Amino acid sequence: MRTALVPEAGPRRVYALATLVNTFGFGLVVTSLVLYFTRVVHLGSLQVGLGLTISGLIGLVAGVPVGALADRHGPRTVVRVTFLLQFLSALGYLFIRDFAAFVVVATVDMLAMNANQAADGALLRRVGGDGAAVFRSATHAITNVGISLGAVGCAIAVQIGTADAYRALIAVNALTFLGAWLVSGRLPKYEPLPVPDDDGPRWGALADRAFVGYAAHNALMSMQYMILLLPLPLWIVGHTRAPGWSVGALLLLNTFIVIAFQVRVGRNVTTIRQGGAALRRAGLLFAVSCCAIGFTAGLPNWTALLLLAAAIAVLSAGELNHAAGTFTLDFGLAPAHAQGQYQGLAGLGLGAGGAAAPTLMIGLCLTFGTVGWIGLGAFFAVLGLTAPAIARWGERTRPGFLAKSESADAGTARAGTAAIIESALLQLTGSTNYR
Repeated sequence: MRTALVPEAGPRRVYALATLVNTFGFGLVVTSLVLYFTRVVHLGSLQVGLGLTISGLIGLVAGVPVGALADRHGPRTVVRVTFLLQFLSALGYLFIRDFAAFVVVATVDMLAMNANQAADGALLRRVGGDGAAVFRSATHAITNVGISLGAVGCAIAVQIGTADAYRALIAVNALTFLGAWLVSGRLPKYEPLPVPDDDGPRWGALADRAFVGYAAHNALMSMQYMILLLPLPLWIVGHTRAPGWSVGALLLLNTFIVIAFQVRVGRNVTTIRQGGAALRRAGLLFAVSCCAIGFTAGLPNWTALLLLAAAIAVLSAGELNHAAGTFTLDFGLAPAHAQGQYQGLAGLGLGAGGAAAPTLMIGLCLTFGTVGWIGLGAFFAVLGLTAPAIARWGERTRPGFLAKSESADAGTARAGTAAIIESALLQLTGSTNYR
């Protein structure tokens, strides 16, 4: 765990520190921002939901073009610009007074956030080098630490419950973007990578059907991140006899498992095919977890709690495999010179999946109960079972795959020739010691 959370000195440690600062701010506001809108700004819950939906959908358009910008001008520069934009948009929440202002500020914030994620994917690829997928597993663990630390501050402010306490959370979150901007300034200024002469269309990511298929597939599978945030709390409170505090305890269990084991799992998933196999395991684990959650209805309180804990442990194991698989495929399927554009497309899929998750999960699981949870599990199982085929399609359509296959065939032919020669020598000498 220590190795994962404290990378070796140099660019990786600088990047990890910037990630920790940034995600600490996210932890401060991830659950408190909606409370701020309703309790301090006095917007209606329907207004908040509508405004976040509008801003989220508009914000999706930033990913691919900003990722391409990072590819052309260097990822560090673009990431630092997006940090400044996020600082300004986060401060903007302190000055909204009505629904229209809320939509404007939230839209700018979502555009900046999606732009940052696309450019940051390209930056992480350059910082991580050949071990980028494993390093991304480490940053995933660090992200969980940052969010957990921020959640502690959030809980204190929400317990205080005053308008100033909520404003303090927003102000500190804004300052974390400045902090990340300062820390990221210590990273090398990575120059754009040369673009091959036969690079193809300008928006190569959108024309890459295999990667588009993978991005759509992962958008659906990434809905698993919402289980702990959306249907599970409502299920525990409204459909089980488990104690209410178990909602927070189960979230902590998930966080601990990810922090402790993400790098260990990610270290064993380094090729495209291994990524597809990891996604298959993830889908099946998600299916088992969802079914177990569904069977907690009507159980005695402690029995329900133990089964929920086991289900979340299995869900977390699925998350470890899912994260490792997507990290490998995100980087392995994207050309080195176009990482930002490809990461932007992957982020576009994740955003679309996140927008669909509330309707699918809450509607399915809370309306149909245990049957709904089983149906959700079957949904993830199908996604998992189809993942290896998606990975093979992506690998098969990469520019270097044919050359590797031809090289392997030539190697097999050379081996066959060597075997013939060896056999002839044995017959001529009548001995096995000719070497």
